[in-house]
Amino acid sequence: MLIKRRDFLKTGSLATASMFMPKFLKAVEGRNMLAPKGKVLVMLQMNGGNDGLNTVIPVRNDIYYKERKRIAVPRETSLSLGTEAGLHPVLSALKNAYDDGEMAVLNSVGYPNPDRSHFRSMDIWQSASAASEYWQTGWIGRFLDAQCAGRPSAALEIDDTLSLALKGTQSKGLALKDPKRLYESAHNQYFVDYSAAHTDQHEEAPVAYLYKTMAETLSSADYLFEQSRRKPASGNYPATGLGKQMKTIASLILADTDTSVYYVSLGSFDTHINQEAQQKRLFTEMNEALAAFIKEMKANGKWNDVLLATFSEFGRRVSQNASGGTDHGTANNMILLGGSLREKGLINPMPDLTDLDAGDLKYNIDFRQVYATLLERWLDADAEKILGRKFDMLGFV
Repeated sequence: MLIKRRDFLKTGSLATASMFMPKFLKAVEGRNMLAPKGKVLVMLQMNGGNDGLNTVIPVRNDIYYKERKRIAVPRETSLSLGTEAGLHPVLSALKNAYDDGEMAVLNSVGYPNPDRSHFRSMDIWQSASAASEYWQTGWIGRFLDAQCAGRPSAALEIDDTLSLALKGTQSKGLALKDPKRLYESAHNQYFVDYSAAHTDQHEEAPVAYLYKTMAETLSSADYLFEQSRRKPASGNYPATGLGKQMKTIASLILADTDTSVYYVSLGSFDTHINQEAQQKRLFTEMNEALAAFIKEMKANGKWNDVLLATFSEFGRRVSQNASGGTDHGTANNMILLGGSLREKGLINPMPDLTDLDAGDLKYNIDFRQVYATLLERWLDADAEKILGRKFDMLGFV
């Protein structure tokens, strides 16, 4: 018998776990086994608004130390990035990448008319909209629409839920903790029974579309599980949330899956109080996970095909607050890691602390310029079509 629409919609959250008619599975046959040009992009989202000034530290700037008497990172303990800047002391993996010519820093990245709300600013970063616009799709999702139709495994978020960034109009990425869990969920008997009851004859168009989307997901679940078993990551990853996530990403990269973009998050960096301890703890987790990931990529000859970019929805104010922390700010830095960077080190000047906007940093690089560069020059995509307008690209790749 036909499944009633209302019953089907109850299973909408289970788009990663079902079985479907063979007709739909044909849509994903003959999948491309490699990402465009073999390149892989890893986006590391630092939730909560990471304090960029205590990440890449202006060690020669007296204003920084004057405005942050309690929380400034001492010049002598920072990891040197030349005469003007240093890294937070626990970020040794990034320091090693810098020394090897495999790290670049973009300072003062932001957008016009910045919003200091976590949720709104993150929506802007994930959708790549202007601050005055509200978009329902993400920049990676529109990349999927443009050139990865029928291939949800082309963009994976290593999490339980899918962010706006990976949602397109016709295509969406997949959210998964690990390929085995996704595979087991997809083959749950409950959904097998739904499949047995389903027929595509006279199906309502919205329901048919959902079945098709979920069929693509099933195919991807099988594919990712089988591929992940080919060459599991063997590096010494920490038993932390990000450590496990980066190990999953490494396994799929080593298996040569068709995934072009991986998306992962760490946080919260919302350090209104006790910033020093909170940021140190999160940076330690990030450093250990990235150290293991970079080492494994290099050992397997993959590092030149991987580009990792960090971002946060905004930075923090220049002055510390009364609680040993910093409040919501505006512009921030982005860190780029990879073996194929064309520009390395500090790509542009450190933030100008003498020219602030009501106590906040002014942006001089629009984050959509970074996205345009990643899309066009790394993922071989039409950035203008995906972002909705033309942005000047940068030269880091």
